Amino acid sequence: MDRRFFLQAAAVGTASIPFSGQTWAANEPGKIQIADGQTVLFQGDSITDAGRSREDDSKLGGGYAMMTSAWISAQHPERKIQFLNRGISGNRVVDLEARWKEDCLDLEPDWVSILIGVNDTWRRYDRNDPTTAEAYEEGYRDLLKQIQGHLNANVILCEPFLLHVSEKVSQMRQDLDPKIEAVRKLAAEFDAGFLPLDTIFKEAVEHRPPDFWAKDGVHPTPAGHALISQAWIEAVSE
Repeated sequence: MDRRFFLQAAAVGTASIPFSGQTWAANEPGKIQIADGQTVLFQGDSITDAGRSREDDSKLGGGYAMMTSAWISAQHPERKIQFLNRGISGNRVVDLEARWKEDCLDLEPDWVSILIGVNDTWRRYDRNDPTTAEAYEEGYRDLLKQIQGHLNANVILCEPFLLHVSEKVSQMRQDLDPKIEAVRKLAAEFDAGFLPLDTIFKEAVEHRPPDFWAKDGVHPTPAGHALISQAWIEAVSE
């Protein structure tokens, strides 16, 4: 399986996409690694969900999944790529496990992109319902083992992230940071693609304040979603 879509070996843990000077030149026809007829599945929580339709697969919501589909489809109309969004607002790793057969394996995707973890942190603070880093990693590993055992799919793991919009949000980093490390570890363990979104947003706030990218530090603005989409397309470009 061609793994050139890595941004950098996840084990390093410092991979990033330069924020300044980005262009779409890398995404000229023929440069994208998603082949004609393949299916791309986006999985995650509300960041991925972004208001997607539950009845019409062509309505991918208003976030990075839709933007990524639109850009790739416009640049590569000759490739009949299907994009699916199965993100569900509020989900944690345990929720993905509960619906993984129906919402991942049964769809037989060629590419699986996963962004999950911020609710595994958030629930500790708003509902006193924590998920330990160990439980998060174990559940996430189970998802990847199921993909490995049932699908011949390229996998992209996206770091969960938090932006420093308030001290309250920043305090959550003590819970999220070990989960970010778990994602990096799993990406290396499963030879998966790795998208360092937390690092990317840290670089982005050097140019515009945190609330420009995510008003509440969690849910991206349109600009924040576009930044994720740009990084995602770069990750699957040669």
